[in-house]
Amino acid sequence: MKISIFGTGYVGLVTGACLADVGHDVICADVNQAKIDGLKQGVIPIYEPGLENVVKTNVSQGNLRFTTSAEEAVQHAEVIYIAVGTPPDEDGSADLQYVMAVGKTIGQLMQTYKVVVNKSTVPVGTADKVTAVIQQVLNERGFKAEFDVVSNPEFLKEGAAVADCMRPDRIVIGTSSKFAEDIMREVYAPFNRNHDKVIVMDVRSSELTKYAANCMLATKISFMNEMANIAERVGADIENVRKGIGSDPRIGYHFIYPGCGYGGSCFPKDVQALARTSEQYGYESKILNAVEQVNDKQKYKLFELICKHYGVWQQAAKGEIKDILKGKTFALWGLAFKPNTDDMREASSRVLMENLWLAGATVKAYDPEAMEETQRIYGNRADLVLCGTKEAAINKADALVICTEWKNFRAPDFSAVKENISDAVIFDGRNLFEPATVHRNGLAYYAIGRGDTLKVSGV
Repeated sequence: MKISIFGTGYVGLVTGACLADVGHDVICADVNQAKIDGLKQGVIPIYEPGLENVVKTNVSQGNLRFTTSAEEAVQHAEVIYIAVGTPPDEDGSADLQYVMAVGKTIGQLMQTYKVVVNKSTVPVGTADKVTAVIQQVLNERGFKAEFDVVSNPEFLKEGAAVADCMRPDRIVIGTSSKFAEDIMREVYAPFNRNHDKVIVMDVRSSELTKYAANCMLATKISFMNEMANIAERVGADIENVRKGIGSDPRIGYHFIYPGCGYGGSCFPKDVQALARTSEQYGYESKILNAVEQVNDKQKYKLFELICKHYGVWQQAAKGEIKDILKGKTFALWGLAFKPNTDDMREASSRVLMENLWLAGATVKAYDPEAMEETQRIYGNRADLVLCGTKEAAINKADALVICTEWKNFRAPDFSAVKENISDAVIFDGRNLFEPATVHRNGLAYYAIGRGDTLKVSGV
């Protein structure tokens, strides 16, 4: 089938590449000329495992092309995906200006029937708004053309997006049009061979399904962080609690890992957006508001542990942060919001670094993929040293802090860590290590919700 995708971010580029990989004829369009020029030359603007190979293979085979021409994209396609960003507005609601701009463009340029697919994460009712803007523009043109607007939310995990796209758990299609449904089933037939993964529903239910899924996962994370904070106070070990509740199949082990808060491009904005949507309909979502509040507070947890260790928490709790850690250097392992991505949007590492800088400290940081992104965000500054290896980061540092659970951080040489960091202390925001192992190597160890384990080292 002939398919065009507006937007070459995570969702648009991965979706386009995977649709091309199964044989569809795909054009990806974007207004960013530099990005399109780079993609034509094989430069992938994001780090996503497996994506580069899929893109290059399908470009070479002629299944995948890139353009800045909206006219080329609209005229090419039977099916047009809208996969542009929906960033949070000032009040936390989703900003639909880019989605609506694409809808308007489609209305201006279409000549024949199109299936317009909302792939962007959008609030309930957006399909109706896109339908209205396309029809309005067609009316202004004095041109009659049939079209259907379909909701087809994405369920891609950063770091595993290609695998999720090629082997989806479910394919949700929101439409009341049998004709559009049949076309969408044809689009996804190559991904739907072993058993029927397609779930067809009304448009508004489809739009809400995406938000409900992300908000449920975010809720599990914030719940576990809440339990970790309780465990810390009552002298329990949250890792034992996690195993105890995760063994219940009604709960399961997924998304119940405590830590220093979730980030990324989806959970923070989607929780906010659904909470704001509910308010617009006269309902206050207390759970969603609490999920957001717990997560915002959890991102300060590592800084709190650091301040408590160095005896300056009373000042920090009062907001008196300036220069309370002056002269200290912290090695930071992990900058991306999660492993297998270079994405630092809403990352816990950013909250920590910015507070350490306010406190007068220096940061020596290493991340396997997010170094360029860190440089882009913060530029050159005297209190940030970007290191080429995790070993270089700990060299002549006072303490080690872990923000991201990359695999190559899980089994460090603790003797080398102790030898390099002068204050012999690790602050672990992802609970990577067994406290007893760290303590045997003569290091103090602060983790999330590990209760009395801190006392083993006498700290």
